[in-house]
Amino acid sequence: MAARRTVLELKETYREGTPLTVVTCYDYTFARLVESADIDVMLVGDSLGNVIQGRDTTLPVTLDDIVYHSRAVRRADGQSHLVADMPFMSYQSSDRDGMKNAGRLMKEGGVQSVKIEGGERVAPLIDRLTDAGIPVMGHLGLTPQSVHQFGGYKVQGRGEAGDEMIEDARALEDAGIYSLVLEMVPADLAERITDAVDVPTIGIGAGPETDGQVLVLQDLLGLDNSFKPKFLKRFADLEETVVDALERYRDEVRSGEFPTDDHAW
Repeated sequence: MAARRTVLELKETYREGTPLTVVTCYDYTFARLVESADIDVMLVGDSLGNVIQGRDTTLPVTLDDIVYHSRAVRRADGQSHLVADMPFMSYQSSDRDGMKNAGRLMKEGGVQSVKIEGGERVAPLIDRLTDAGIPVMGHLGLTPQSVHQFGGYKVQGRGEAGDEMIEDARALEDAGIYSLVLEMVPADLAERITDAVDVPTIGIGAGPETDGQVLVLQDLLGLDNSFKPKFLKRFADLEETVVDALERYRDEVRSGEFPTDDHAW
């Protein structure tokens, strides 16, 4: 099995000035393709609740779900660093729960690090995790597990809230995070946070001045043309490709064109 990128190697890439590439991934088939493309980091995100399970939010995703999908992604032999989300209520109730569940993701899911949403309030847990040898990726801005508190999927950090987010970022850095996702924050704030901390920032809807970018794999591949957030760039239109292939299959089966003798023993 190939050696996966470590957090130290990711930090070295950051210090060299090379932007980091991050995509979500939830299964072996896509993980194998992501590995072929030499992506720096694969994130087994709780966004699987939306993308894989068809839910409106990430809140119903369980730790068992993340463990299951992490195992599948891990089986793709490659070099991408593997990080998994700590899902809703796997760490909010107590630091003890957070320690136990993060350990389970590493032991059973095979991930190399975990991602935790939140600012200064989760810093004590992050400090304990990193002290125990569990690397942590932070996440500020639109934190989907707080969607009901935010009143929807809205840009975060305007006005005075931006100064508070900078302080949150510093608190997370002090606690030991190795990188920080900034989701749906104004580009100027993302630049200020990037300048304020000495860990790589990974943007999604946060403008071009972060130290890397993350997108949901199915979104960048264009597998759902109804999903059109401002921050998304589609690098393919696979929805049309897949539907066209399925329609051709349907037509050839119905007409008797497929299968032929060439497809039989």
